[in-house]
Amino acid sequence: MSTPTRERQSHDEAQEQQTGQQDAPFRFADPVRKRRMLIIVNPYATTVSDRLRHLVVYALQGRFEVDAVDTEARGHASELCREAAHEGYDVVVAFGGDGTVNEAANGLLGSPTPLCCLPGGSANVFGKMLGIPGDVVDATEHLLAMADDWRPRKVDLGVVNGRCFTFASGLGLDASVVERVDANPHLKARLGAWYFTWVAVRTYVRRYVVRPPRLEVDAGGQTFTGVTAIVQNGSPFTYFQDRPVEIADGAALDSGLLAGGVLHRATLVSMPFIAWRALSPRARVAGHRQVSGLREISEMTVRSADERLLPLQVDGDYLGEVAEARYSILPEALNVVS
Repeated sequence: MSTPTRERQSHDEAQEQQTGQQDAPFRFADPVRKRRMLIIVNPYATTVSDRLRHLVVYALQGRFEVDAVDTEARGHASELCREAAHEGYDVVVAFGGDGTVNEAANGLLGSPTPLCCLPGGSANVFGKMLGIPGDVVDATEHLLAMADDWRPRKVDLGVVNGRCFTFASGLGLDASVVERVDANPHLKARLGAWYFTWVAVRTYVRRYVVRPPRLEVDAGGQTFTGVTAIVQNGSPFTYFQDRPVEIADGAALDSGLLAGGVLHRATLVSMPFIAWRALSPRARVAGHRQVSGLREISEMTVRSADERLLPLQVDGDYLGEVAEARYSILPEALNVVS
């Protein structure tokens, strides 16, 4: 493993300072072993800073034996997680946005080492789905309390073209929005969900109302055509700040199945009504006449219907353009603790 920043104090030294008995002939061992925790920090994530990093690590050292290491490039978090599992860490904590969490999940795939999260991005969807607060101070307190209520569990992972995702993937409008938001990280950090909204409206009007790329979806023995396809491994699809945005019905992290929706046609009239349904606690997006819901799907294929490449995103990370996307589900593939 890349040499991590060792930010822990030995138990013996801490006990000596606390009791003032450095010369005592006997020293009693801590009856409860501290679990080994590796915190993988994305230093470029929206809300992460050196000061915050040190405060979080210092606080967690009260209940865990903590190592912390910064990611250095795309894919580094996956590599670090594979090494952490091999070295026998009790838990890996992804401290960053959903992209960092996605890489960590891909690295821990199939291993017994559980994944946990600390919010460092603008949305932190997977962490919130696991019940981890969106505020980093509250989340740190949550992790400290977790030491006394240690209950790892298994969740499913979705797969698209060999890449696992924790909560959602999409082709079309949402991927185009992610691409444009990620191209302006300063505005993303400053304005958060409001910047996503502004980019979504602008992209919808400019690229999807007039001659958008068309796609075809084969799922559950049916074929659908449209301009956007959303595939979910869990619910909600994302958050507007702390408010859930619901797209698919029947999605759950432990269902063993995928869910989603297909937007058939983009019009100026339909957009505000679909957005209202996505934010409403009662109305459903799949109830709109321009949307078909997908439920209880184990495999599906999305391909271009007009020879134009389709933008693809997983867990809020833009992956580029593809001619075809093949989806499947890996039941109980990831251990988590929260």
